[in-house]
Amino acid sequence: VPEGGGSSRRLRPMPSRFMVCIMSGARSKLALFLCGCYVVALGAHTGEECVAKHHEAESYVAAVYEHLSILSPNPLALTSRQQALELMNQNLDIYEQQVMTAAQKGVQIIVFPEDGIHGFNFTRTSIYPFLDFMPSPQVVRWNPCLEPHRFNDTEVLQRLSCMAIKGDMFLVANLGTKQPCHISDPGCPNDGRYQFNTDVVFSNNGTLVDRYRKHNLYFEAAFDVPLKVDHTTFDTPFAGRFGVFTCFDILFFNPAVRLLRDYEVKHVVYPTAWMNQLPLLAAIEIQKAFAVAFGVNVLAANVHHPVLGMTGSGIHTPLKSFWYHDMENPNGRLIIAQVAKNPVGLIDAENATGEMDLSHSKFLKILSGDPYCEKDAQEVHCDEATKWNRNALPTFHSEMMYDNFTLVPVWGKEGYLHVCSNGLCCYLLYERPTLSEELYALGVFDGLHTVHGTYYIQVCALVRCGGLGFDTCGQEITEATGIFEFHLWGNFSTSYIFPLFLTSGMTLDVPDQLGWENDHYFLRKSGLSSGLVTAALYGRLYERD
Repeated sequence: VPEGGGSSRRLRPMPSRFMVCIMSGARSKLALFLCGCYVVALGAHTGEECVAKHHEAESYVAAVYEHLSILSPNPLALTSRQQALELMNQNLDIYEQQVMTAAQKGVQIIVFPEDGIHGFNFTRTSIYPFLDFMPSPQVVRWNPCLEPHRFNDTEVLQRLSCMAIKGDMFLVANLGTKQPCHISDPGCPNDGRYQFNTDVVFSNNGTLVDRYRKHNLYFEAAFDVPLKVDHTTFDTPFAGRFGVFTCFDILFFNPAVRLLRDYEVKHVVYPTAWMNQLPLLAAIEIQKAFAVAFGVNVLAANVHHPVLGMTGSGIHTPLKSFWYHDMENPNGRLIIAQVAKNPVGLIDAENATGEMDLSHSKFLKILSGDPYCEKDAQEVHCDEATKWNRNALPTFHSEMMYDNFTLVPVWGKEGYLHVCSNGLCCYLLYERPTLSEELYALGVFDGLHTVHGTYYIQVCALVRCGGLGFDTCGQEITEATGIFEFHLWGNFSTSYIFPLFLTSGMTLDVPDQLGWENDHYFLRKSGLSSGLVTAALYGRLYERD
């Protein structure tokens, strides 16, 4: 477990895919946190919390819980409300245990995952007994715990409200809700009701503060898309304004980007039920990238079903992450961290100060169109051959994330490469202290992604391939030994670019520098602590979706 300057000390043997606490990018000038971890017995559901020590006046204590849901044995079967409540109460019992454990650590806000209470894979009809009635918090001020008989079919909301009171904390959870509609409503479904995938927010006194109804559904036939996008925010006395969205929403403009652009949000609560897909869209990878790209704190809670590829939760600041990803451990995990009220972002190129190192000088000369030059004592050596060697490398195509990437191999201890597709050109300037027996490649994709969702992306990616053959580039791998010092950049035509950075053992890392230089967006990194799995710039062109 990292402490202080980032050295590692382990409390007990852990599998390589296990992570619960990290200090990412722990350079001395960025080391804002001191992290210590504790093991707490929770019966069959053990939890390991990570508590970062920080000045209380400048921080708050947050928790997320990755939950191993108790699922319906047959989600397609019709059942009664009473049977549905019996199953959901089993999950709510576990939630309550986590709230009480978190309360002992002074937690002020806790986030639970998407689908954690009722499960998934329902039909529109079979999920109906699992749905609570949801009055609009904008219209009705209601405390379900203190006013349990005000509305029918609100048993889940009542339990969550009472948990918030018992734990004296803000509580965010996800459940299915129903809302009757009239035949005169042109959007009203044939069965006379809307069904929504809903996040709810309770204050520490149990009041229902607000709700968010998921807009970007991911093959969820049981639910409706709300007619109007919810841009849900809530204010807290301990950290200011939070925004709320769910799972697949993170890849789209509405509501995620608009919340941050228009509503002065510094913190995001993010229930998710995310199936990992490497090398570009593992749960913790996209959570961290969002925090870095927008300079916000992200409190992300995922469900824990490794057999379905579902794991990966965390409390992410732009500079640090505290996370859990484990494909082997059958248990859920509680993560607790002390988080800065005002997140500090990475240093942009325009604001960077200090002495420029040789690799960054090379990078700037290349961008300016100068020959690739090095200064040695009183002489300047310009090596045009080195600069244009890139064209001698073979270009190949391989499938990555169901998209047809164009790639070039990354050979040798140093080099300067580029590869283009449509209007996007990606560049890599790199050095390697030692060569490993692995194939790496620089890949580019500029086009419409159409599998498991439709959205336009521009991607520059440095990836470790699954084997030594070109056709293995883009395969899902989690371990690597290759160490790089590099600049990765591209001529992106969007300002919405997410830096994806993953090293061996599903370890998150942080770029040394990000920003625009001469109409190119770049990522810079040196001093990797473990082998590089993925370093990518993942651009989204929302207007082309």
